[in-house]
Amino acid sequence: MTSRIPSDARPDRSGPHAPRRRTVVKAAAAGAVLAAPLVSAATAHASADDSAFLHGVASGDPLPDGILLWTRVTPDATAVPGSGNGPDVRVDWEIAQDKEFRTVVARGTATASAAHDHTVKADVRGLAPASTYYYRFAVGTVLSPVGRTRTAPAAGAATPGVRFGVVSCANWEAGYFSPYRHLAARADLDAVLHLGDYIYEYASGGYPAAKYTVRPHEPRHEILTLADYRLRHATYKTDADLQELHAVHPVIAIWDDHEFANDAWSGGAENHTPETEGAWADRVAAAKQAYFEWMPVRASTEGTVYRRLRFGRLAELHLLDLRSFRSQQASIGSGAVDDPERTITGRAQLDWLKSGLAASDAAWKLVGTSVMISPVAFGSVPAELLAPLAKLLGLPQEGLAVNVDQWDGYTDDRKELIAHLRDRSITNTVFLTGDIHMAWANDVPVKAATYPLSASAATEFVVTSVTSDNIDDILHVAPQTVSLVAAAAVKAANRHVKWVDMDSHGYGVLDVTAERSQMDYYAVSDRTKRDATAKWTRSYRTLNGTQKVERVNSPVL
Repeated sequence: MTSRIPSDARPDRSGPHAPRRRTVVKAAAAGAVLAAPLVSAATAHASADDSAFLHGVASGDPLPDGILLWTRVTPDATAVPGSGNGPDVRVDWEIAQDKEFRTVVARGTATASAAHDHTVKADVRGLAPASTYYYRFAVGTVLSPVGRTRTAPAAGAATPGVRFGVVSCANWEAGYFSPYRHLAARADLDAVLHLGDYIYEYASGGYPAAKYTVRPHEPRHEILTLADYRLRHATYKTDADLQELHAVHPVIAIWDDHEFANDAWSGGAENHTPETEGAWADRVAAAKQAYFEWMPVRASTEGTVYRRLRFGRLAELHLLDLRSFRSQQASIGSGAVDDPERTITGRAQLDWLKSGLAASDAAWKLVGTSVMISPVAFGSVPAELLAPLAKLLGLPQEGLAVNVDQWDGYTDDRKELIAHLRDRSITNTVFLTGDIHMAWANDVPVKAATYPLSASAATEFVVTSVTSDNIDDILHVAPQTVSLVAAAAVKAANRHVKWVDMDSHGYGVLDVTAERSQMDYYAVSDRTKRDATAKWTRSYRTLNGTQKVERVNSPVL
């Protein structure tokens, strides 16, 4: 039998921004059948078509013995997301070995209340490693959709392989989320890694311009308050493709800037004006609270998202928060990018990352970073393409040398981290990156100016955006035409960059084995079409011990 800890008697261990009534349950031994089924046979007519579960179900942060379950309940018509209205309601949940729920291994209850926007999380433990489970919620006789999830392999297991979907930058107004649909259709993924910009904060018609908006944001204004951020998250979770992704795969997410505001740093953002929009600290607190309410994510130190997840002896995933602790972005040409007092990680997080990488006995050290770590100089790009490229990166459109919102703007932290990899002989470090709305395959050089005569310390795979604008969208030209000139110039000036696609929208699939880590890149046919198709475009891998990427002629089957 399970042990149930009453939610109102259990201390909150999830940080100040997560729902307090979370239930942690030790699951029964595999094969145990629990008493008191979620609903009786007499109520089996209840279905997911009922209005209680309008925002779907989700799971995330898989552990060898556990998984985090999530849903949002709409108890009545007044309980609009962000409204603060609606009654408290009891929510039952259960998790089983089969989708018919004949073999239930854990169940529990939680309370959905307006205090946390009627969101519910259940942190379930005691499950078997490397196992598929099915879960559902109920309010009275109304059942949620059934979700499927998977636990991680045991920490010491000799796992033959692990496979992740990889996505970033999904702007609701710019298109439909067909990359999520294509990932949801795959049954071979252990989890989906979302590298940030899960939502966007802009007013409707702000980005992209109104005449290119595919579907309007809610609320229509730029989001600033807790109610605003809650409603924006809720709007995204009405998307059928996003709901399907969450329902079939555990999602491992970190945030980037647009979960707060464009080019966010520890004390402000490019898209925040204190005189008219209030204190930055208040906006950040609201954004973080809504994020932890609406995302299947465990909060870690100081209510942030940097944390580790392990997948047997094969891979350890180090997830970063590059917005909460960073210094303000430097001005182009100021020389401040090299200031050792400036940081992108904060001292505590950088020490945490370094010690974790050094101590890890996993074959592969995967680092989820929201912005690109590889150095990139753009000065050789032709003048007619420099302006749109700078616009895409949110930078001055003349004299562009580096993207100061990436690690290029915080070179001392990067030097320290790369030196640590080299000095400690830490091999097989792979950075997984989003943010830039382009796909890249890079070596991470110790000294970019002398590469390839100097060494590579790691490799980096950058995935393009789900929908957010890239070069062809900004120029309103056919993809893979004008941008090819810019891509060639970037590669010529940056010999560690092996490939860059500046036009596609889509996703990646990272397949990790003892011999190699391979990223397969997929592009969708048209972000403005709900039924967009997807096709494989390129693959790159890094072989065990090489710290270099190489092209592969086919995706992993």
